[in-house]
Amino acid sequence: MIPESTGVTKRYIRYADPTDVSSTPHWGVLEDGTVEELALEPFDGEQRTGTQTRLEEVRLLAPTTPSKILAVGRNFRSHLHGHEAPSEPGLFAKMPSSLIGPGDPIVIPPDAQDLHFEGELVIVIGKLTRNVTTEEASEHVFGVTAGNDVSERAWQDQDLQWLRAKGSDSFGPMGPVLVSGGDYDDLLIETRVNGETLQSERSRDLIFPVEEVISFASRYFTLFPGDAIYTGTPGSTSALNPGDRVEVEVEGVGTLENPVVVA
Repeated sequence: MIPESTGVTKRYIRYADPTDVSSTPHWGVLEDGTVEELALEPFDGEQRTGTQTRLEEVRLLAPTTPSKILAVGRNFRSHLHGHEAPSEPGLFAKMPSSLIGPGDPIVIPPDAQDLHFEGELVIVIGKLTRNVTTEEASEHVFGVTAGNDVSERAWQDQDLQWLRAKGSDSFGPMGPVLVSGGDYDDLLIETRVNGETLQSERSRDLIFPVEEVISFASRYFTLFPGDAIYTGTPGSTSALNPGDRVEVEVEGVGTLENPVVVA
């Protein structure tokens, strides 16, 4: 489900022909159930082509094509589980190739032992960002979407880095839309597995708010338009099994739903 735009917000999608898996992806702006194609990515302003399609006639893709994906660990007190609150954002990276869109399967690798969901608010950067202050950071946010920081807990414990545990193929569900122009400081984030609500908390409870995360990250990494930041998961997580369906709903954004399968 995708809520309608308000007078303040705009909704952007990436989409393709549902009947042709090799079809060229497009950007579009979504208004009242109709998608109007954009000539280019929306980060530098809308350039509408005039071509329109009904939303139900397209296949939704992850709503950005980032050069990099960053994520923040332990950014809700409800997710600390005995750990001390961090003194600064705990950043790690996910691979851009981990991205999948709404409806795409989360694939459990054959040697995975303990794969978990992590429902999160995702921030998408709108312009070149380097060494910005917390006061400047909000000007660099293009919009928000929903994400699932899929994580293999056994690999997190045993590997030198979290790259495999967090960045494997299909470990980065994102979507369904990219909402620009709205407030992201107090949005409800909920995760459901097979219809049961397992996570529910608001973005106002982040230990490090969005602006602080962006400012901190920009000290070390140049962020480009389209780059994404998973801001942290609340509460507890649990293992996923083949046949499960995971839903991550972000207030005002909509619901990202993905099935779970075995490789």
